[in-house]
Amino acid sequence: MNNINQSIISLLSIVLLLLFSACGHSHAEEDGHSHENESAQHAEEDGHGHEHGEEETHEEGGIHLTKEQIKTMNITFGDFSQIKINDFISATGTLGLPPNAYSSVNAKANGFIKNSNKYVEGSYVKKGVVMAYLENSEFIQHQQRYLEVAAELTYLQQELDRQQTLVDANAGAIKNLQKLQSEVKMKTATMKAIAKQLTYLGIEVADLTPDNIVERIALISPMAGYITSIKMHNGLFVTPEVELMEIVNENHLHLELDVFEKDIANVKEEQRISYTVPALGNTVFEGEVHIIGKEFNTENKTVRIHGHLEKERPRFIKDLFIDAKIWLNDQTVQALPDEAIIKDGASSYIYVANDQKEGEEVEFEKLMVIPGTTDKGFTSVKLLDELPAGKKIVTKGAYYVYAQSKAGELEHSH
Repeated sequence: MNNINQSIISLLSIVLLLLFSACGHSHAEEDGHSHENESAQHAEEDGHGHEHGEEETHEEGGIHLTKEQIKTMNITFGDFSQIKINDFISATGTLGLPPNAYSSVNAKANGFIKNSNKYVEGSYVKKGVVMAYLENSEFIQHQQRYLEVAAELTYLQQELDRQQTLVDANAGAIKNLQKLQSEVKMKTATMKAIAKQLTYLGIEVADLTPDNIVERIALISPMAGYITSIKMHNGLFVTPEVELMEIVNENHLHLELDVFEKDIANVKEEQRISYTVPALGNTVFEGEVHIIGKEFNTENKTVRIHGHLEKERPRFIKDLFIDAKIWLNDQTVQALPDEAIIKDGASSYIYVANDQKEGEEVEFEKLMVIPGTTDKGFTSVKLLDELPAGKKIVTKGAYYVYAQSKAGELEHSH
């Protein structure tokens, strides 16, 4: 494009020099003649027709080149090419995680938070580490009840053994034996239930004695990951339904992109994705389409796309904006050579003409276009208006036509 701009600047410079030269020559001739004669001549011409015929006039704003100039400038005409070009679809979204990548830290019972570690949002924790302690006098009562039931069960079991011995010797009553068997079963069930409760709280019962009863239980990290929220502090009374922390594991980090309805038909699994996280810089990361969602969002007219990430991935920050491109696999598009497209400020356009029209001059017309992806010297384009019948596109030498249009503007202004 730089070469094109330099050529245009050089061509415009030559045109300016020719115009200034023509102006100086015209003024010199006028200095040698009477203005009165010139006025008379004009008046005479106004009363008569042109003896030698009217000169050819060009419509204001038109661009004209002779066929000789077209040949000299090597201007070539053609049509759109249908080529395979690596086009893309724009999409936006966030870095996401599957549901099982999130874990809440909750208290397993009512109690007061004690000895909370000094974690902050963003801290990394390992699975199984103690994050804080929960205190409650009920924990002591549960252990006391377990030990009492265990002692009662031991006594009942011994008494059952004695009654069984008496019955076997025909010295005991069957009724007493049956009653003891029932009481043993009930106490066994009660003890096992209390043991389950204590185990759930994190208190081991295998070695529980009256000397090692504890008044607090540990709050354990359920998985390794980063803390995204903290809602607890020392002395806070908490209940099981309240979330104290949220931990996320980013091992299964993926892209969650929204693709517009008009583009979804072109999206296929395993297509390449390139994306940036604007808040973290301009680094381009790679991924691929993994799952195409089955639900259509009627509010914003999009479908959710899930993408896998390559090994190099950005730092995870929940709900951070993603700008992505989903690359289409060798899509056949309507394209033109790069040099056929002229960019003037924010606008882009091409030139068209009927090179078969009779006469020595060819008139050119410019059409606005929307350029797309550029690949291997071709750019995909969309016309804002239909190509006029009988017109062909300038596929080579468009910058010469552009320079001629600028020269015409300067001449008209002069």
